Amino acid sequence: MDIYQSSVRPLLFSVLKTDAEWLHNRTLQVLELAARTQSNPATSQMLWRLQKSLGVQDSRLEQSLWGLSFNNPVGLAAGFDKNGVAADIWANFGFGFAELGTVTCQPQPGNPQPRLFRLTQDSAALNRMGFNNQGAAAMAARFQAAQKHSKFDASRPMPQSRFPLGINLGKSKVTPLEQAAADYLESFKLLKDWGDYFVVNVSSPNTPGLRSLQDAAGLSTILEILQQENQGIKPILVKIAPDLESEAIVSILDLAKTYQLAGIIATNTTIRRDGLKTQILRETNKPIAEEAGGISGLPVRERSTEVIRFIWQYTKGELPIIGVGGIFTAEDAWEKIAAGASLIQVYTGWVYEGPWMVRRILQGLLQKLEERGFSSISEAVGSDNQ
Repeated sequence: MDIYQSSVRPLLFSVLKTDAEWLHNRTLQVLELAARTQSNPATSQMLWRLQKSLGVQDSRLEQSLWGLSFNNPVGLAAGFDKNGVAADIWANFGFGFAELGTVTCQPQPGNPQPRLFRLTQDSAALNRMGFNNQGAAAMAARFQAAQKHSKFDASRPMPQSRFPLGINLGKSKVTPLEQAAADYLESFKLLKDWGDYFVVNVSSPNTPGLRSLQDAAGLSTILEILQQENQGIKPILVKIAPDLESEAIVSILDLAKTYQLAGIIATNTTIRRDGLKTQILRETNKPIAEEAGGISGLPVRERSTEVIRFIWQYTKGELPIIGVGGIFTAEDAWEKIAAGASLIQVYTGWVYEGPWMVRRILQGLLQKLEERGFSSISEAVGSDNQ
């Protein structure tokens, strides 16, 4: 029996009706404490038991992308650990990698509260957080402090961690759109020694005007200045919205080739409201159609898979894709991998399904490999398109 689904989630979501952001912050406080005290024998033992309970180790799930080794294809999506406070312990939850952020150059409080809501009837979340985070310099300082207390040689740049860490970069709200490229560049300079890969986030609906940077003119300026600084050292990806038309996606994919991007993350949250069972947001008593923000979870599942398939077919499978949006089960994960995603990420599904979800997905993927006669997960990538 999964105690999270049978007891914890009903208590927090339905009985106590705990505020979503408050609960998120309390969870991160506990995880940050665990990360800070992991050298303590009791904490170390707890984390070891956690990894044994939640993880799955099998060579068929392993992949190598961009010179990085992934023990399995399931990662934590950006948005959960915005400041990297639990960076050291996400592997203990069974993940194959984690993406930190979104982090901006300037520290910022984000949008007014309330700004994070559960749409339980839709197995979804509505968020209009607005890139609340402590800023790129604070994240870099946190990595530097952690390195000094690690077993690694502090005189050298931090090597790849025990599993890959991505860093998702956003634009500071106070920065004008015409200065966006310089804003992304400054964040990258501060963090380039610490992330294993980087993501240019131009697809959040919660920073005014940000999505306009997905057009060719805005995005090319950002990518050019980043790649000049990067010199091909770190993989750089772009995260796109599910609401883009095919022509706009093609434009981004052409830029990806021009600027030698490492891949695409598909997709961010959606601004569409059609098909939702939730009509009135309980916390505000307003129609959901009038509420600003992006929706994640089940409502975006099919569209994100469509975008993944489109990207894979257009690029003939040559551009790696990280698939995210509405993954709750092994079947959901398999659909995205078979459509063309080399890696997948979870967030909303993990909140609803609980910490044992990763293990269930990985076990389900192994079963799928056996059923289809594949010897590794990489063989399954894009298999529905062939």
